[in-house]
Amino acid sequence: MRIGFNPNKDKPQEPNDFFHQVVIPVYIPDYEGYFKDSFKILQYCLESLQKTVHQKTYLTVVNNGSNKDVTEYLNGLQKTGKIQEVINATNIGKLNAVLKGISGHDFTFVTVADCDVLFLKDWQKETYTVFENFPKTGAVCPTPSSRSLKSYTFNIWFELLFSKSLRFTKVKNPEALRNFAASVGKPNMYSSVHLEKYLTVINGNFKAVPGAGHFLTTYRKEVFENIDTKYSPFMLGGDSEAKLLDFPVVQKGMWRLSTADNFAYHLGNVEEKWMQKALEEIQPNDFYPNEPIVLRKVKSSKMAFLLQYKVFSRIITQKKIWYYCLKLKGLSKEEVLQYTQKYE
Repeated sequence: MRIGFNPNKDKPQEPNDFFHQVVIPVYIPDYEGYFKDSFKILQYCLESLQKTVHQKTYLTVVNNGSNKDVTEYLNGLQKTGKIQEVINATNIGKLNAVLKGISGHDFTFVTVADCDVLFLKDWQKETYTVFENFPKTGAVCPTPSSRSLKSYTFNIWFELLFSKSLRFTKVKNPEALRNFAASVGKPNMYSSVHLEKYLTVINGNFKAVPGAGHFLTTYRKEVFENIDTKYSPFMLGGDSEAKLLDFPVVQKGMWRLSTADNFAYHLGNVEEKWMQKALEEIQPNDFYPNEPIVLRKVKSSKMAFLLQYKVFSRIITQKKIWYYCLKLKGLSKEEVLQYTQKYE
């Protein structure tokens, strides 16, 4: 039996001032083996996030069935207002946690981050600058990689193949590339030429690097609108990240880019001495935007996507043609051979 009228029926939601959401899935079931240092790594991550975000940022943590200590820690952060939302769930996997985190919200920007990221000052500011300088941008990672030039970037190659605005330039922060390679247990990931030159798109004096990683990336909200992926059968990996985080960007005619300099560290799962010092050295945020930047609408078509990713991508990646394109964009013959070598 119902008596009376629900006062919330047909009532619009109260507006909020947030325009940028950060979603972080967390899974720390215990402190054994792989997870031995994970709680401390999580604390570094969230403390650095709180130090570096502007006041219009909405922080969402999806707790994927973590242990009691972690759960109480996260709930405590929400109660004290340090994060806005904690979603406590069973272990539903990373990508399902991301879907759960963004559901029911409408923010101009959505950042998806792993819980082993150390955020550095100005990561948001520099991310927005990439969106401003390249209106077709759909995703921005604040950690560049010289090996990302073929990672869902064929729409960029298609549009700028014969343009001088796409060319190899000097790596701005080679030490950051070395640190990232070490953090993922692949110290030989970058050869000497990868540390010297990376592919860049250029607008005047501003540069960005084609391609974007998965451990920390910011998307414009349109990427997640009307997506086909509603569920991932994988706990981690598989094709889940490609289906949710990569294909929707390029299918909508947008570019995946990274900042030219480095604005975050990947910590991994093992605590190291430098991490506490790095956290302490992070300067507090002094970037206070009142509203989001104005994003231009990006036109897309199924025909253009099929042409770029089903036809053009197969042509350009043929060995001789790919070598020609790399030389066209500024590498010598010797550098091309080094650039295309696989690492172990």
